[in-house]
Amino acid sequence: MNRNVPGQFRTLLVLGRVSNLPTVWSNCLAGWWLGGGGNFWRLPWLFFGVSALYIGGMYLNDAFDADFDRQRRAERPIPSGKISLQAVWYWGFGWLMLGILCLTILGETTGALGIVLAVCILIYDATHKAVTASPWLMGLCRFWVYVIAGSTGAWGLNGWPIWCGAALAIYIAGLSYVARRESLRGQIPYWPFALLAAPIVLAFLMDTGMARRPELFLSLLLVLWGAQCVRTLFQPGELNVGRIVSGLLGGIVFVDWLAVADSSRTLGGTFLIFFVATLWLQRFVPAT
Repeated sequence: MNRNVPGQFRTLLVLGRVSNLPTVWSNCLAGWWLGGGGNFWRLPWLFFGVSALYIGGMYLNDAFDADFDRQRRAERPIPSGKISLQAVWYWGFGWLMLGILCLTILGETTGALGIVLAVCILIYDATHKAVTASPWLMGLCRFWVYVIAGSTGAWGLNGWPIWCGAALAIYIAGLSYVARRESLRGQIPYWPFALLAAPIVLAFLMDTGMARRPELFLSLLLVLWGAQCVRTLFQPGELNVGRIVSGLLGGIVFVDWLAVADSSRTLGGTFLIFFVATLWLQRFVPAT
């Protein structure tokens, strides 16, 4: 038996940033519910297909960034020699094709949307170090996850997955602007944190009736978690951008839960599991 197998497996996990997968699943769950739920047989294909696209995107992110990482992040798998650049290219495109195949099984619309997401992922991976507005491309990728998931629901694609996906995209853009400082260094600007409030603003504009009470609770939960993540900005000592970003990534689950506030009794436990799973996995596999 090759004694390096555990190390090689961990390298693949790190490349795929698998600690963030529960946030992808919570995106899928929220989008599917907003699309009317039902069609339970589609959920495994949806979860696996979008997860494959996510993992492939993360692999290709490292492949495109190989030269940058050799200069700035020598600990990453490719510059440290833990895996070859060619292998990462193969793995990345293989995961993308597998993800598209799984989504195509769910229908022409879902499959076509999966291709759109794959293209957005490739554009982001290829340009994010050169394009200042690339955080919005990252947000766009998560937006398409909501749209894809919504297309698998009983009602099909409607306005709810689109609007809630847009709010998530703005949250992701704010988070990504903060994350850029991890590799580019420099002081973190404060204005991106305002973007994190987009899901709360949308909830207050759209939720009415029975959804109002859980909406208030979940909005408060998201605010408190965000405050806990960024509190080190206002404390003396060395700033750990990675820890801030990891916490805000975990907060994606609360954003998704807020998007389906009226389902708290049905899906609330599942979102809690996804949140705890994200934090637990981040202890073993870096989120960024």
